[in-house]
Amino acid sequence: MTTEIMNIGQRIDRSYGELSPQEQRAADFILDHLSDLAVYSGTELAQRSGVSKATVSRLFRRLGFENAQEVREHARSLRSSGVPVGGIAPGASADLSAHLVREVENLRRCLDALGPERLEQTTSLLVRSRSVTVVGLRNSYALALHLREQLAQSRAGVHLAPQPGQTLAEEFADRDARDAVVLFGFRRRPAGFGALIAGVAARGVPVILIGDASARRYAEFAAVWLECPIDSVSALDSYASAMSLVNVLASNALAARTRESRTRIAAINGLLDGLGELE
Repeated sequence: MTTEIMNIGQRIDRSYGELSPQEQRAADFILDHLSDLAVYSGTELAQRSGVSKATVSRLFRRLGFENAQEVREHARSLRSSGVPVGGIAPGASADLSAHLVREVENLRRCLDALGPERLEQTTSLLVRSRSVTVVGLRNSYALALHLREQLAQSRAGVHLAPQPGQTLAEEFADRDARDAVVLFGFRRRPAGFGALIAGVAARGVPVILIGDASARRYAEFAAVWLECPIDSVSALDSYASAMSLVNVLASNALAARTRESRTRIAAINGLLDGLGELE
């Protein structure tokens, strides 16, 4: 692993044993305050960690950075790519008001971008297609699973991919323009994501792409592109707007097939009662 592709926390871990006690003190402060690193100057880091500015400068050079500005830019790039950096200090209280404001803003932007036209187009694909395959990799898996379960209330032929022990190619061998794919593509995607969406689109399968702004580069392959902001005031991304979008899509699919949906739900409920699977 080269220095160029290692984040600052990894660089500190690799070099920690070689640091002087004062440099270790500054390094400890950095590791405890990664979420604030993008705004600290070298002088502020020195003051807050109780070491000299010269010590901080030596530490940065040991870690492969020219100066504090380069460290700040590095920290900003980490957070914008979805890397969890820092978080709430032990014993501290979360700023719930700031969290609420950001969540509401994410939700507003998501639904504004959706709009009636895209919602209608997406609903049509979810309802009229011969089958719907929902794909979610890494962080996107939970969203894909939830959408699959909700769509299965209103129609048959809803699949989650990939299945355990399967590759994605096996899931799409018999898919064509009569089918649809919902592909979740939130940041920190696997390396093969671009090849996946391009390959599915090349088979003529309409793709509903759902992701944060970083997935916009793949929108050219999608029949519908739905953007969900996931920015958070904490160290971790928030998927609240994406989960809300899942609810909207599944609810509209249900409403678009009222009679068929009622029949299917009645059959499911009958089986649930017969099998005694729910309380």
